[in-house]
Amino acid sequence: MRPILIVEDEPAIADLIEMTLEPLGQPLIKAHTGNEAANLLESTLFDLILLDVMLPGVDGFTLMDYIAPTGTPVIFLTAKATVEDRVRGLRLGAYDYIVKPFAPPELLARVEGLLRHTGRRAATLQAFDAVIDPDNHIVTQNGTRVELTPREFDLLLALVRARGQLLYREALYERVWGLDSNAGPRTVDIHIHRLRKKLHWDHKIVTVPKVGYKLLP
Repeated sequence: MRPILIVEDEPAIADLIEMTLEPLGQPLIKAHTGNEAANLLESTLFDLILLDVMLPGVDGFTLMDYIAPTGTPVIFLTAKATVEDRVRGLRLGAYDYIVKPFAPPELLARVEGLLRHTGRRAATLQAFDAVIDPDNHIVTQNGTRVELTPREFDLLLALVRARGQLLYREALYERVWGLDSNAGPRTVDIHIHRLRKKLHWDHKIVTVPKVGYKLLP
């Protein structure tokens, strides 16, 4: 698994992109200028590049000349929103063009889809006796489908992608329900209880009292 390169000059946005992609469980490297990104491309192979257009030094469109010989897929993530800019980015070889401000769940879904489409990510995930299909929102155990609600599925996906790592209750809540939800972090406890019951994973999803949860490695 190779890292994903985030090329973004605004630190707050770069941090948001990094946080959005953390559920992939894939290494993430940030570059804040075009020149920094060009230097990284000379020494490191990447599975994907998320690329801003307006960068100090070498801009994103020009940087495509550095990227093309590597064959690395690119998603432009930029505030340049005109049709002309979009067409230019796609004609330069980008797989996708996302305009800021972006919705984090949509960005994660597009990145996942591209990684699978290019063969850089498996189509399904497995944990213990469960097989998870992220594209079709299907979970099976020993060939039998397990019926989960959308929230239960997203919660399971978050646990599986961070398998063995402690996930704070508040972080799970924000990742699955979003910042605009009024449900409150305690709803995570209810959904964890349901997941354990439906998957018969009473001892596989571990509670860390007053902190959060983790799925056993």
